[in-house]
Amino acid sequence: MNNYILQHKKNFNFKTFVQNALQEDVGDGDHSALATVAPNQKGKCHLLVKENGIIAGIEAAKEIFKIVDPKFKFTQFIKDGEQVKIGDIAFIVEGNTQTLLTLERLVLNIMQRMSAIATKTNYLQNLCKGTKARVIDTRKTTPGFRFFEKWAVVIGGGANHRFGLYDMIMIKDNHIDFSGGIIEAIDATHAYLKKTKKKLSIEVETRTLNDVKLIIPKGGFQRIMLDNYTIADTKKAVVLIGDKYEIETSGGITEKTIAAYAKCGVDFISVGALTHHVKSMDLSLKAIK
Repeated sequence: MNNYILQHKKNFNFKTFVQNALQEDVGDGDHSALATVAPNQKGKCHLLVKENGIIAGIEAAKEIFKIVDPKFKFTQFIKDGEQVKIGDIAFIVEGNTQTLLTLERLVLNIMQRMSAIATKTNYLQNLCKGTKARVIDTRKTTPGFRFFEKWAVVIGGGANHRFGLYDMIMIKDNHIDFSGGIIEAIDATHAYLKKTKKKLSIEVETRTLNDVKLIIPKGGFQRIMLDNYTIADTKKAVVLIGDKYEIETSGGITEKTIAAYAKCGVDFISVGALTHHVKSMDLSLKAIK
């Protein structure tokens, strides 16, 4: 099983996802396939690439076919993360024809979106070439589909931020405002961790250089986020922070500005658009003889 699946299987059940997706799509039966194809017919399809980019979701497709019918034969020609061009064949899958037809759209929906995310991530990460900045995702993901979207970011050469609300504490603007201030929020967080005996890393969002100056001597966290900073203020913040804490910049960063932010010396650039603003890659699962 793919390392990414193994890493996150505690919080994501691949089999349950497939079962729920098929229940949503199939209901009481794939009547188109049942009406036109004999129950015991065997078929073969290939995954045809119809747009240039970075392919992602091949391992996911392999896992889906295996979960639904272990008898499927899966022959892979391209690996996740490889550059592909129009006309490439990623894999061939052979097995029960009715089941192939039923799984076609589920596999394509996953792979097309994952490939788009991987392609976008790869493009933005390449724009940061020559710097230490890593492009990372956010929690701006599709409910129920986060596992695949974050997997695609990794395939594209980026990195994951926290996977959810449970694996890291991120003190954001609303937490700060409801707590009465940034120092109060940090203190409350430490009290909570001591009480619950949880060991979680802490990131603090800052909105101004004054926030940065205020929390540096306070300490007790691992990463500072610079939210919606100008490039000029980002440079100033990086000088203030030095190597005391990890530095993440976020907020409205686009392909036109990402290189400039990366050159400021930040460690991470989080981009919500990686997962919430992409156009699916054109792929097809076509019958072959």
